[in-house]
Amino acid sequence: MESERNKFNSRIFIGLLLILVGGLYLLNTLTIINVDISDIIFSLPFFVFIVGLIVLMHSTNKTLGLLLVFLGGLFLVPRIFPAVHYSSDILFPVLIITFGVYILLKRPLNWAFYKDKLKRNATRDTLDEITIFGGGHKAIVSENFKGGNLTAIFGGFEIDLSHSRLAPGDNIIDVFFLFGGVTFLVPRDWDIRVSVAPIFGGFSNKVRREPGTAVDTSRTLIIKGVTIFGGGEIKPVYV
Repeated sequence: MESERNKFNSRIFIGLLLILVGGLYLLNTLTIINVDISDIIFSLPFFVFIVGLIVLMHSTNKTLGLLLVFLGGLFLVPRIFPAVHYSSDILFPVLIITFGVYILLKRPLNWAFYKDKLKRNATRDTLDEITIFGGGHKAIVSENFKGGNLTAIFGGFEIDLSHSRLAPGDNIIDVFFLFGGVTFLVPRDWDIRVSVAPIFGGFSNKVRREPGTAVDTSRTLIIKGVTIFGGGEIKPVYV
C-alpha cells in the first residue's frame, strides 16, 4: 500500500515537472515571455520550488512544502517576467527569516522546551526535534512509541530507540534533512518501512535478521519524508 502511494506521488511529481518545463518552453516559443529558460531551470528559486513539491508529495509536513513552493515561486516571477522588479539576491536572507518564523510557530519558546532538549534520555511516546548547525544523541524510552517529526539543517541526530516498544499500528516518523541526517538505533525484531525521497543523498535500512526471527507486523515503524544533500540510516541493536 505504501509503495503504491509512493509510485502515485512520483508520477504526479514527474507529470507536474514536465508540464511546468514544457509550459515555460511553450510560452517562450510563443514570445509571451522572452527569457533564457536555462536561467530559470538551473536557478536556486527553481530548486527551492521543486523541493517544496517533493516535500508536499512525500512528507506529512505540508506547511513546510507550501512554504518552499511559495518562496521558490515568488523569486521565480522576476526570472519569468523581467518587467517585475525585485531582486532575487534577497532569497537567502528571506529563506533564513522564513525558517525562523516557521520554527517559532512550530515550537513554543519556553524554558520547559529548552530544559527537555538538554536531556540526553527522554521518557516520552513521540519525537519532535529540530536542529540547525548542531545535533546530538538522544535515547527515547517508551512502551508505546508513536513516531513524530525530525528536522535537521546543517546538523544531525542519533536517535536510540532500542529501549522502546512500538505502539500498535503504523507509527510514522516524518523527516526533513537539508545538509543533515540521522542514525536510528532500533531492535532487530521491529517491522520497519522506509519511504524517504532522497535528493543528492540517501537513506538505508541496515537491519539484517537471522532466519526465524519473529517480527510483530501489527506494530510498524514507517520513516518517510525528504532528505536533500544528506541522508540517514537504520542500524540494529541487540536488546
